[in-house]
Amino acid sequence: MRSRLLLALAAAALVGIGGVIGIAAKGSSKTKVRTVAAATPSSTAAVDPHVAAGAHDFIQFACAQCHGERGRGGVSPVVPSLATIGKQLAPAELRSIIDHGLGESANPTQPYMPVWGAVISKTQVNDLIAYMRAGLPAVPTAEPVPIPQNQGDAVEGAALYLRYGCGNCHGFNGIGGVPNPQSPDKTIPPLSGAVFRHEFNTDAKIIAVIRSGSVIGRAPIVSMPHWGGIIPAPQLRALAAYLKTLK
Repeated sequence: MRSRLLLALAAAALVGIGGVIGIAAKGSSKTKVRTVAAATPSSTAAVDPHVAAGAHDFIQFACAQCHGERGRGGVSPVVPSLATIGKQLAPAELRSIIDHGLGESANPTQPYMPVWGAVISKTQVNDLIAYMRAGLPAVPTAEPVPIPQNQGDAVEGAALYLRYGCGNCHGFNGIGGVPNPQSPDKTIPPLSGAVFRHEFNTDAKIIAVIRSGSVIGRAPIVSMPHWGGIIPAPQLRALAAYLKTLK
């Protein structure tokens, strides 16, 4: 009984296979079978190296903190968007603004474009200009440092120190060392050590100098911008907490 059932199933299977083959053979004379190549994901378009470098410089030097993400503005009413200015101004004009700063240096309540000439290299300035002239496109991984939440003021302040580009002038962990040859002390002051801690021995004093900056107002002396109209009070307190951890 079992053997006859297996034979029947096998016969049915052969009939089914034969039917499929017959249908395929019958249809082969009337239809053409199209071979469709498997879709392959397109590779990411290459980014011009100078534009990419400019996008990363834009983040490193905290341009986004005043001019907005990818230069779109919206941070302060007195800081322009770079979306149109980058294409309207000639490269020489853009270079002059980056090198020499721009704004009202005597008014600490208004943002001031700092004098970057002695800090940002010519190559970096050229890359920044290329990025602006290209329309400030999105570039992979060119993003501001994320700010930790609910981990304490000092942890938040350490990230803000990077996000606002403080390390470009005051050095990693505030150790200083960046030349400022035209200034009286020939260097940008450190934010750690006995001298700083003696002069700025309270949170209020640290926050005050961040707000007001240290704008001498003429190139080629590097100047600290007015952050009072940009950095909100909670972040100022977090920066002060971080700076107090530096020995």
